[in-house]
Amino acid sequence: MDQIKIGKFIAALRKEKCLTQEQLGENLGVTNKTISRWENGNYMPNVEMLSLLSKEFGVSINELVSGERLATEDFKKAADSNLVTALDNSTFTLKEKIAFFKKKWLKEHIATIALRVVAWIGIIVWTVQKLRGSDAYQLLGAIGSMLAILFYVVLRNRMMIYVEDHAYRATPDKENETKNT
Repeated sequence: MDQIKIGKFIAALRKEKCLTQEQLGENLGVTNKTISRWENGNYMPNVEMLSLLSKEFGVSINELVSGERLATEDFKKAADSNLVTALDNSTFTLKEKIAFFKKKWLKEHIATIALRVVAWIGIIVWTVQKLRGSDAYQLLGAIGSMLAILFYVVLRNRMMIYVEDHAYRATPDKENETKNT
């Protein structure tokens, strides 16, 4: 999205309606400085403001985001391009969502993880004390290592299930559409 082009388009639409920045700001519930920032290309209006601007000027959101009036044949092409750009510039990328939900899961389960690690270490220490003087230390080390790997795999699987459920979750509207069809 070309913020400068969009800003110039907003300014041109405002002038066509013979509105000052202050008047437009009052109509939209923002300051004249905000209007100025949009028109200079310093900031982009958020989705709610794009919707209000669209109604105010009688143009589509697609035209606002394109920064120009669109002929019917150009409308679909511009819509696809604008959608891809908007998704690329969305607040959170998929990688960021995955990282966020991994951290969240770890924070929620840190006590459980710590308790299990302490219990595992306690069992190993107790077994070592019982086997003093025995040649079973190697066997104990192998079993302990396998249990640690199993513990890691199980926890990682649980975390990834949680992450997938949350990061890839469809929006409530999409879920309702799927259920209704």
